[in-house]
Amino acid sequence: MSVFDKVFNLLVVEGREASAKQMANWFGTTTGTISARVSELRTQEGFAIYANKRTDSKGRTSTFYRAGNPTRAVVAAGFRALASNAA
Repeated sequence: MSVFDKVFNLLVVEGREASAKQMANWFGTTTGTISARVSELRTQEGFAIYANKRTDSKGRTSTFYRAGNPTRAVVAAGFRALASNAA
């Protein structure tokens, strides 16, 4: 199974949340590869993948990814952008 498929299954199919560092450790790859796969899910596949930043008690910040449903405003903005590009 490819890294893309693993990230897709974790975030979209299973509905779990994880950081790039966690996924890189689980899937035996780098955080850069995970970030690229998340970007592909967003831009090429059209999934709403959200990045939520969290700070732990030691002041370290991590970004956790999760799949979700876009708001109506986000969908409307996308259609407006498509319409303006077509004109």
